[in-house]
Amino acid sequence: MKFNISVADYDPMQANNPKIDRPLALVILDGWGYAPRTEGNAIAAAHTPYYDEICRSFPMTILSASGESIGRPRGSAGNAEAGHLTVGTGRVAQTDVARIQSAVESGSFMENEVLNAAFSKARSNGASVHLIGMLSESGIHSSTETLYALLRLAKQRGLEDIFIHCILDGLDVAARTADIYVEALEIKLADIGVGRIATMCGRYFAMDSNERWERTARAYTMLIHAEGERVSDAVSAIRSSFLRGISDEFISPIVLDKAANEPVASIKSGDLVVFFNHRSDAILQLVRAVSLPDEASGAKPIVETVCLTEYDRDFNLPAAFKSEAEKNTLTSVLADFEIPNVKITESSRFRHLTYFFDGAPALQSEFGEQILVPALREDARGGHPESESFKITDKFLRGLESSERGVFIVNIPAAAMMADTGDAAKTVAAIQYIDTCLGGICDGVRERNGVVMLTSTHGNCEEMFDSVTGERNNSTTSNPVPFHYLDAQASDATLRENGALSDIAPTILGVLGIDKPSEMTGTDLRH
Repeated sequence: MKFNISVADYDPMQANNPKIDRPLALVILDGWGYAPRTEGNAIAAAHTPYYDEICRSFPMTILSASGESIGRPRGSAGNAEAGHLTVGTGRVAQTDVARIQSAVESGSFMENEVLNAAFSKARSNGASVHLIGMLSESGIHSSTETLYALLRLAKQRGLEDIFIHCILDGLDVAARTADIYVEALEIKLADIGVGRIATMCGRYFAMDSNERWERTARAYTMLIHAEGERVSDAVSAIRSSFLRGISDEFISPIVLDKAANEPVASIKSGDLVVFFNHRSDAILQLVRAVSLPDEASGAKPIVETVCLTEYDRDFNLPAAFKSEAEKNTLTSVLADFEIPNVKITESSRFRHLTYFFDGAPALQSEFGEQILVPALREDARGGHPESESFKITDKFLRGLESSERGVFIVNIPAAAMMADTGDAAKTVAAIQYIDTCLGGICDGVRERNGVVMLTSTHGNCEEMFDSVTGERNNSTTSNPVPFHYLDAQASDATLRENGALSDIAPTILGVLGIDKPSEMTGTDLRH
């Protein structure tokens, strides 16, 4: 049943609200990309009778899910954050990384008011400047180009005491490459003519996001008290860790010395700290530890802080690039028409279905509900390929029983989380568990004559090995993702080609008979 209502003409005080007479479920399988080759393809290697039946019996197309189609630089791989943003807003929304990259390329970065004010104050006060962030070119959490731009701006403002505190990656980029990135940074520092590396540690310590404060404490004491392995050469120290079997992300805190037992720098009261990660979630604990007041710790330095983006509004810290909320997203349009919408995932993916899917600040609506399944601890996930897939599915089916009308957004991330480990066998196992869940979800919706749209936000598990080198690949890919349309009331439906993630929200609104708002640049995938 369709309700032909125009968002532009809708007046919630006067219009009759549509009543949805059957459920619609958008099922998002993170990391479930599309690739024709079977070698290294965990989806092709898995036993997936339910998914195979979906592929055989229902309309399918593939969607662009990387690069400029999701608001990221051309040629860059997809990821869950940009993917959910694109799906939920129905447009190529400009991501934080794209806005910052554009500012760097255009030169407007050098005119940023927040950064210039902070650097000018630091110079007036004779304060040191500490740049903290992940040293990586992946573009997922940070960018080396942003770091270089900060160094150039600091030099332009006449600052000399600039210290870099490197968080080592090895997860979003190839493992055992931290020495290459640090060596490149040292060359760049010499070229720019300002800055020194002061500390280094793996993201395991500095970017924990699951309340394991003992890890954050290790990074904090490195930054504040210069606690860690004391070395004189950064590159040699990293390679020594590699020889001991320790990869980038797990490298323990390392403190650079400028003389015997004299650290290059540590953070002290009055200094300026700039966190240059553009993505907030994994850096929040360290920001809280370094920059927020703590009455329980009287010896804690009081520092000036600037965050590259708006990490958390409750922190009340200056942000060089504030988030800009998108208007008329899928969630807000559904709320305008008083259509119940339920989002279901595990707690570690909460921001994917709220902050990102909704286009920045979380929307509050009496018609929206978030159901979160407590996530396994990160260190326990490797032994549980099924993750929380069955619990997420159970929550969905229970919700379907209690409310057969409305829109359900179901995110099942197990395949992506296993692919992140690089373990192909466990990724195959995760996919097979998900396949069982798909059977239950589709049967439940079809029993109620509903609609299922099945897709992903990015590729990953379809390309577990590099096709050229044969090396293990645990990074997201630039491959497209599948889109399946299951509607028993539209058995003759066909889907067009050349689609993108931005087309999903307009397709959902089209099925509901609601005209898409002008802000949505995507179009209905149905012919």
